[in-house]
Amino acid sequence: MNIAILSKGEALYSTQVLLKAGTENKHVMEVLDPSHCSLSIENGRSIVKFHNEIVDDLDAIIPRIGASNTYYGATLVRHFNAMRVFSIVSAGAILQTRDKWTCSQLLSKANVPIPKTILGASSNLEYLLSNFKNQPIIIKILEGTHGNGVILAETYLNALSTIETLKTAGVKFLLQEYIEESNGSDLRIFVVDGEVVAAMKRQSKNGDFRSNLHRGGSSLNVKLTYKEESVALKAAKAVQLGVCGVDILQSKKGPLVLEINSSPGLEGIEKTTGINISKKIISYIERNKR
Repeated sequence: MNIAILSKGEALYSTQVLLKAGTENKHVMEVLDPSHCSLSIENGRSIVKFHNEIVDDLDAIIPRIGASNTYYGATLVRHFNAMRVFSIVSAGAILQTRDKWTCSQLLSKANVPIPKTILGASSNLEYLLSNFKNQPIIIKILEGTHGNGVILAETYLNALSTIETLKTAGVKFLLQEYIEESNGSDLRIFVVDGEVVAAMKRQSKNGDFRSNLHRGGSSLNVKLTYKEESVALKAAKAVQLGVCGVDILQSKKGPLVLEINSSPGLEGIEKTTGINISKKIISYIERNKR
């Protein structure tokens, strides 16, 4: 098959291991930078050009769409879908999981447990904060990634001033209960084609509550409980993602889904677990594109 990775970072670890896995399975692999792709509809046909050359020979794509390129990346995926090119994630799933509130709504609809979450739309700030009874809360902008745009407000006044600032700047946000017992850790669970293929526990560095490896957190291999694995699979199904990273908090109430990543990095989890996830992604394409 001819398989393209949609990525702005050809030298990145995730892109390189996917190229290697596909090549080893005898596929023709290439990298297309979305910023060099142009889209058109001519005579009722969807057309993609890369550096002014028509791309019409692909069987499948692997989107690696960054947060700064969400809209255009998703519309590029949709264009390829219209050309009957298989994608490991859909345009709709990319858009829905990038918006934290939309993702929370989809998880709620599927009865997937998440922390108490409130959309910061009300102009009555005291009402918003009263839902948390003067407890520390997490404030998240709706489209942040890698822990950016996530704030821990430990007091009522801190939360109030942060919310006032965000509203003044016109930034959309949500409020979420702070799960203190997680102690700055979470589980990153990698799902491919309805199966948990790898999992690691991430721990925040000293002085931070965010466990992202990009922010200096550490990781270790972990064996999931039946409940944790079940919640991760249910979450992936709720947002219709064949490949994703599901982040779960271990709480007194049981596992709570914190976030779902439609383009999860491979470096941290492959090096932590020793599992070749990139090869599993290529196998997923082979099973679904025949």
